[in-house]
Amino acid sequence: MEKRNIPISIPSMGNEEWEALRSPIESGWITQGPKVKEFETMFANRHNVKYALAVSNCTTALHLALLACGIKAGDEVIVPAFTWVATANAVMYCNATPIFVDIDPVTFNLDLSQIKNKITARTKAIIPVHLFGLCADVDYIKENFPALKIVEDAACAAGSALRNKPAGSLGDIGCFSFHPRKSITTGEGGMLTTNDEHIGIHLNMLRNHGASISEEQRHHGPRPYILSAYDIIGYNYRMTDLQGALGTIQIKKLDHFIDERQKWADYYSANLRSISWLRTPQVEPGYRHGWQSYVTFIDEEKSPVKRNEMMEILQQKGISTRPGTHAVHMLAVYARAFNIQPRDYPGAFAADQYSMSIPLHNKMVKEDFDYIIQALKSF
Repeated sequence: MEKRNIPISIPSMGNEEWEALRSPIESGWITQGPKVKEFETMFANRHNVKYALAVSNCTTALHLALLACGIKAGDEVIVPAFTWVATANAVMYCNATPIFVDIDPVTFNLDLSQIKNKITARTKAIIPVHLFGLCADVDYIKENFPALKIVEDAACAAGSALRNKPAGSLGDIGCFSFHPRKSITTGEGGMLTTNDEHIGIHLNMLRNHGASISEEQRHHGPRPYILSAYDIIGYNYRMTDLQGALGTIQIKKLDHFIDERQKWADYYSANLRSISWLRTPQVEPGYRHGWQSYVTFIDEEKSPVKRNEMMEILQQKGISTRPGTHAVHMLAVYARAFNIQPRDYPGAFAADQYSMSIPLHNKMVKEDFDYIIQALKSF
């Protein structure tokens, strides 16, 4: 096989995105303004929510979401043990305590059967993560734990759905990422979604220093020289109109991107199922997977080489891979702070050690997929 160079992910952008930047550049309004508002409206419509508020990234979205839910010092928030570190970090920003729950080793999402045993009188919220684009079963959480605020970590899940309900509309607040590894991107950037008017107003203030109205509203109002009122402590977590302009183009492409990724995810699964030591992603009926990543699981008792060695060999062949993500409880800062051992959460431990994400993005062609499939079969 002729060696190819296949990155783990490449943003899919073109001339439309270039042209979209012209308007904010020529107008001079490049901070949060009309393009951000347009992007928010399009995103809200696509995800069937009343309010969508753009922010600087998904981490700041998670922080603001927890603050809007009233999370404070002494509170506990349930998070999966296998997720990107930002999920737990956002809880710590509120001086609250992240309570780790193990994951289902097949879906990589929260093990629903273990939530009940983690709830105490101090548990105020839960952050189900829609990992890699597969929605967690938020309906189950709402039905069984109605007292908990639900903040969806939908960083990977733009366009995903559970039983025909879009990610971001399932819980109290949804938090999305537009990092370049996501299906749509604005470089950095994030989005908050909610159907609660009070929460929407609160989030809007929190992202903008606590201001009662936005800079755009003030400048376009009858007295732009009068500064806004500030009744709460807020943050500068705003998105720029340059990013918003990119978002207005990318959101139009979202469903096409997901449909294309679904086609190639099916192609992977059909052609890799004969490899006895490799488990491919499993998706139950009723879920629309967003396919931010295609994450496999390696059974090292059967595989010819260990996961890390396999990743090194694939790298030498021009195929970029990554672990799915990390087990947060195994990271030094959390292991030390909460005296956690790696195998305290066996599902998360296994996912940390044996998961492997292989390339799946909208810049790939059939020859790329065939090259990767052949490389895996050659072990």
